[in-house]
Amino acid sequence: MRWALVKVSLAVTTMVVVAFAVPLGLVIREMARDRAFSNAEREAAAVAPALSITTDRDQLERVVASAGSDAAMAVHIPASDGGEALDLGERRASAEDIAAVRTLGRASTSAVSGGSTLLQPVALSTGEIAVVEVFVPEAEVTNGVGTAWAVLAGVGIALILGSVAVADRLGVRMVRPAQRLVEGAHELGEGKLGARVREEGPTELRLAAVAFNSMADQVVQLLANERELAADLSHRLRTPLTVLRLNAASLGDGPAAEQTRAAVEQLEREVDTIIRTARDAKPQTAAAGPGAGCDAAEVVRERMAFWSALAEDEGRKWRMAGADRPVRIPVARADLAAALDALLGNVFRHTAEGTAFAVDVHNGEDAVIVLVSDAGPGIADPEAAMARGRGSGSDGSTGLGLDIVRRLAEGTGGDVRIGSSVLGGTEVRIWIQLDGRERAPRRRGHRGAVRRRRPGRQGASFNRSRSLP
Repeated sequence: MRWALVKVSLAVTTMVVVAFAVPLGLVIREMARDRAFSNAEREAAAVAPALSITTDRDQLERVVASAGSDAAMAVHIPASDGGEALDLGERRASAEDIAAVRTLGRASTSAVSGGSTLLQPVALSTGEIAVVEVFVPEAEVTNGVGTAWAVLAGVGIALILGSVAVADRLGVRMVRPAQRLVEGAHELGEGKLGARVREEGPTELRLAAVAFNSMADQVVQLLANERELAADLSHRLRTPLTVLRLNAASLGDGPAAEQTRAAVEQLEREVDTIIRTARDAKPQTAAAGPGAGCDAAEVVRERMAFWSALAEDEGRKWRMAGADRPVRIPVARADLAAALDALLGNVFRHTAEGTAFAVDVHNGEDAVIVLVSDAGPGIADPEAAMARGRGSGSDGSTGLGLDIVRRLAEGTGGDVRIGSSVLGGTEVRIWIQLDGRERAPRRRGHRGAVRRRRPGRQGASFNRSRSLP
């Protein structure tokens, strides 16, 4: 397309330049010829008054010398009253041309060697017709024509080159967006879901880029929704799987009990594989925008109502605080529920029966903190646990629960910390940023710190919050 535009512009501009430059060059040549013969006519007219008065040779020679060059002018006076004809200067025109001018009585030009002559008839006092001959050299006829033609040629070439340059730039402006659109389509076809096209160029190509980017966003969103659905549905299976595993553990010994426990473990491994595959392939998505989110207190109450039934069966004391009034956060309800299920499921999975746990919600001006703590043995290496949460786990744990929690917090600009709880075990702190901005760095001693209750009030607090509000 680029070279096609250049060729079209070159052809059109060349035709326009030729159409204007050739006639203009001919006009310039004709103007130069007219100028030369006009000068010759003025010189001949300067001699005419003298001829009408006298035909004396000496006087006429002085007039001719003052009117023009002696070599360029000649005067031809016919014989009268038996006198002789008089010729002043060098005659270049033929006798026939001079006789024709006398007969016709009007000026004419004739071609001679080295140029042209102007023959101007002048009436004498005797009634005869004299002829003034002025020689016009060829160089004077073409004086300035070559320079004018050179200027016209230069202007024409400049116009052609300028039009080619403009056409090339216009072609680049049209071709580059089209090339980027093709490259973006190839990248998207190769699986690079982040491929986008800059919206520039002509209106049509800009609209095509907008449509392409919208299509790519839709593809990414559809794939993300599909993977998220697979991961979330699979992860939701872990909650009833945890109950099944705990119930299977209470079946005692025997072949049927062992087979049941093995089947539950196999099913749990398959579900973990599905979750890991879906989440590893899932592209990073943006945090919830303005107006999106849920009531964290309502979600906490709902999930604690679910887990409290299993806690009653295992003799676990539990406590919930800060969920008695609405707490809006920029997180989808399903994401927060999945994160709470992941952490509470870890409590039931990795602590002994009868171990207490608690969930606290702290609502601040720019952030909301959700604390999930237990009275278990704790985590010896919190950093290793968080590292396991970012990939495939070890020691029988996939780390997917912490990965879900981390993605939820970081999606809002917050983070996740693991420390020691007031119950003596592990405390997982989820910091959810309300405005989506990065938090300012805090001092290490205060980052994620939770005020501990005095030991004397711990048991009272537990018993008082035993039931749901």
